[in-house]
Amino acid sequence: MSNADRKFKCEEYRPKGDFLDIYLVGGAVRDQLLAHPIKERDYLVVGATPEQMLQKGFRLVGNDFPVFLHPITHEEYALARTERKIGPGYKGFSCYAAPDVTLEADLQRRDLTINAMAQTSQGEIIDPYHGQADLAHRLLRHVSPAFAEDPVRILRVARFMARLAPLGFHVATETMQLMQTMVQSGDITALVPERVWREFSLALAAPAPQAFIKTLSTCGALAILFPMLQEHITVFNRIANKNKAEKNCFATLEKAAALTDDPTVRFAALLCYLGKGLWPSTAMNEAGILSIKQLCRRYGIPHAYSALAILTARYHLLCHRALELDANTLLSLLEKTDAFRRFYRFERFLIACEADFHAHSGLHAKPYLQKEKILSVFSVSNTVAITALVEQGLTGELLGKKLREQRCEAIAHFIAARF
Repeated sequence: MSNADRKFKCEEYRPKGDFLDIYLVGGAVRDQLLAHPIKERDYLVVGATPEQMLQKGFRLVGNDFPVFLHPITHEEYALARTERKIGPGYKGFSCYAAPDVTLEADLQRRDLTINAMAQTSQGEIIDPYHGQADLAHRLLRHVSPAFAEDPVRILRVARFMARLAPLGFHVATETMQLMQTMVQSGDITALVPERVWREFSLALAAPAPQAFIKTLSTCGALAILFPMLQEHITVFNRIANKNKAEKNCFATLEKAAALTDDPTVRFAALLCYLGKGLWPSTAMNEAGILSIKQLCRRYGIPHAYSALAILTARYHLLCHRALELDANTLLSLLEKTDAFRRFYRFERFLIACEADFHAHSGLHAKPYLQKEKILSVFSVSNTVAITALVEQGLTGELLGKKLREQRCEAIAHFIAARF
C-alpha cells in the first residue's frame, strides 16, 4: 500500500477557516502499516492553543490535557504536549501543552516506537524514532528512558504482545530489561486494580492472550499482580521437568482462543487449572477455587467472568467423564452448573471444557464427544413438561422431586438407546 493510498486528507475534516497543523498519530498509523483495519483515528494538532481550537468549533473534552472533539466527525484531536514526572504512580505527571511543543517532542513521550509515528495529510510518514524499522523487525521497543516513569506501560507492552505475537513480534531485549528494572523498583505496585483489569480484559480478547501472561511473567510483574498464576506456572514447570514432559501451562488458554473470541471463556480456560490445581485432592481443588475468588475480588472482575471461571474449575473434570456417567450423575452435572436457568453460560462452560480436553488429551482432531452427549442429555431433560406436573397439583419440594425423577428416567432411557 503506497503512502498516497494511505492519505487521510486532513483538509476534508477541518472546519472552515485557517488550516491547522494536523497529523494522524498512534495506532491508526501503526495499523495501516500492518495492513490491519483501523478502529479509530486520533489526531495531533501542533502549534495551536485551546482558544484557537474552540474558535474553530472544536469541543473541549479532556480534563488532564487538552483534547477536543471535531464538530462534524467527533473524532479526537489533542494538542501537542510533553509530560514530566512529578510524583509517584502512573498519575504523577505534569502536562505541558503549548504552541511551542513540536511534533517530535510529542511523539517522544509515547511508549513504543511503533506507536510514535505520525502521518501528514499528504500521506507522508513522520518517523523520528524508527517505528517502521521496528515494525519490519517485529520489535516492541520503548521510545525513550521516560518509558520507566509509567508502570502502565508494562501492561500495555504485554497487551500488545497478546495482539501481535501471532505476527512474530517480540519484546526488545533492552525494553524487557527496563521492564524488569521497573518491577524490581516497586513501581508496579502503584497500579490501581481497575487499570490492571482493563488491560487484562483487552488482552483476553486479543488473538494470543497467553502472550500477555508470558510477558508479565518474564518481566516479573506476574508474581506481584497475579501471584497465583505465577505459582501455577512454577509448579507446572517443576512437574514437567520432573516428568521430562513438554512444557505448556497455557495450552488450555491457547485452545480456548482457537475455539472462541469470548473473553469469559478464555478467562475460565486460563484459571481452570487453579481449580484442578495439578493435584487430585478435593482440598486442593477448593483451594484453587478460593484463589480464583480472591483474584476476582482484588480486581473487581465482572460476575460473568468469575462465575464461569469458578464453574469451570469446579466441574470440568466431571464433564470430561461424561461418556461414562450414569443418568443421575449427568443430571446432577446439569443442575450444579445451572444449565436449565443459565444455558448461555452453560454453553460457554462446555467450550472451556472442550479446550481443556483437547489441550491435554492429544486428541486434537477428534470431536469432544462429551459435549455432544451432555447437550443431548440436556435436550432430553427439557422434554419433561413441568406444566403437566403442576396441573397434577404438585408444588414445592414434591414438584421438584417429581421433576427430577422424570428427567432422570428420560436420560436413562436415552442413554440405554444411544450409548
